[in-house]
Amino acid sequence: MIAILLIFIPLLLGAVTFFLPRGNVSRIVSLISSMATLVVSLLGLTAFSNKKYLQFSADWLPGLGSAFSLQLDGIGQLLCLLTAISFPIIFISTWNREYKKAANFFALMLLSQAGLMGVFLAMDALVFYFFWELALIPVYFLCSIWGGEKRIAATFKFFIYTFVGSVLMLVALIYLQSQTADQSFSIQSFYNLQLDYNTQDWIFVLMFIAFAIKMPVFPFHTWQPDLYEQSPNAVTMVLSGIMVKMGVFAVIRWLLPVLPAGSFALGETTVTVLAVIGMIYASLLAFRQDDLKRLIAYSSIAHIGLMVVAIFSETQLAMQGVMIQMFNHGINIIGLWIIVEVIERKYGTRKLSELGGLAQKAPAMSILLLVITLANISLPLTNSFVGEFLMFSGIFSSNIYSYKILITVAAGICIILGAVYMLQMVQKIIYGTTSAKTENGEDIQMHEKVVLSIIVILIIGIGLYPQSILDLTQATTDAILKEANVLHLLKK
Repeated sequence: MIAILLIFIPLLLGAVTFFLPRGNVSRIVSLISSMATLVVSLLGLTAFSNKKYLQFSADWLPGLGSAFSLQLDGIGQLLCLLTAISFPIIFISTWNREYKKAANFFALMLLSQAGLMGVFLAMDALVFYFFWELALIPVYFLCSIWGGEKRIAATFKFFIYTFVGSVLMLVALIYLQSQTADQSFSIQSFYNLQLDYNTQDWIFVLMFIAFAIKMPVFPFHTWQPDLYEQSPNAVTMVLSGIMVKMGVFAVIRWLLPVLPAGSFALGETTVTVLAVIGMIYASLLAFRQDDLKRLIAYSSIAHIGLMVVAIFSETQLAMQGVMIQMFNHGINIIGLWIIVEVIERKYGTRKLSELGGLAQKAPAMSILLLVITLANISLPLTNSFVGEFLMFSGIFSSNIYSYKILITVAAGICIILGAVYMLQMVQKIIYGTTSAKTENGEDIQMHEKVVLSIIVILIIGIGLYPQSILDLTQATTDAILKEANVLHLLKK
């Protein structure tokens, strides 16, 4: 019941929103839909946490061996909760933003939310692929219609990247289905596969490229800064806060357990090297950015790179760190995008060189920005500290990486670089003297204070008590690592 409602509510109300006559009505309906989805998600964690309420299965395409199978396990609950929290925050924080054909805009946003929920719930590979595309297709239209001046070029690049990735993933999924004993797309049938090492390697490449594009991982990242820069801020929040987690989630759910030998052979070498290069490269590029959107985009690439390295260390500590960090990164990055939305709307610029002195004009926003930035650089007692500490501990204790000290040092350098450029960003925005753009500035409005305060409460709350999230994902982490454990295969 809970599983299907998480998809059905935004899907139904998204379809209804297309036919609403006025923008304000569609805005209200979208907020109601997102709040209802949040309530259902919270019920799945509390009153209806029994397993029978958290799964759903029905015939779908029996001729193809596919059933409409959904389930909320630990990682699914965590990412569905992130999605459910994020959309009301996004709608409220951008409440004053006007859109042409607003009903279409909000309808596409809700359809994208339905797709995201389906990705995190799917227990059938064909259902997973269907929702993967459902989450992405609305973004093409959202960016190409409501984006900036260079939106067509940015969206076209995004389309080419994701289309190629989707085709490669579909080829891999069809092949895997053909190798199952019952000719099924069921996730358990995929987990039961016993493929030889060479087969696992080439299937791993096809699937990882699709997931690497979505995260993104170097060198598949070039679409991201351009699209983030040109997208409407609400869409950028979805892309950066939630959609990049699709790729991380897919590696954990569909790559490690299904292709353990391929993940070991290529993850420990090629993927890790690419992720570390991407972390350093993105961190260095972030220093040179004057546009707030591009700076935050590159910082996101560095954070995701560390998650990728942690995943392929295949340790419980690192995997738990990735689980909690997916949630934390989503919360923190959306907070930063809300600040960008406020600055762009109030001061008509995103350029750091044109800002300054906002501590005098917007003290509430400045304090909230500082807290969110400190969380983004993993200050102790904030939410990100816990995740990064677990990931570093897991990487350093890994039996997979033969060069774990070098990886840990490189990742540590990127964390230091991240602290430097993020604090420089804060300095340029809120300190110093006011500029021509900010001298007549004013503080944020009440609804903006509310959503940013909610984010700060989550930052501090999880930083002080992360155990609730760790308990939620413990069973899933153990199950995935058990399926992905390839060390016993190497001893044969």
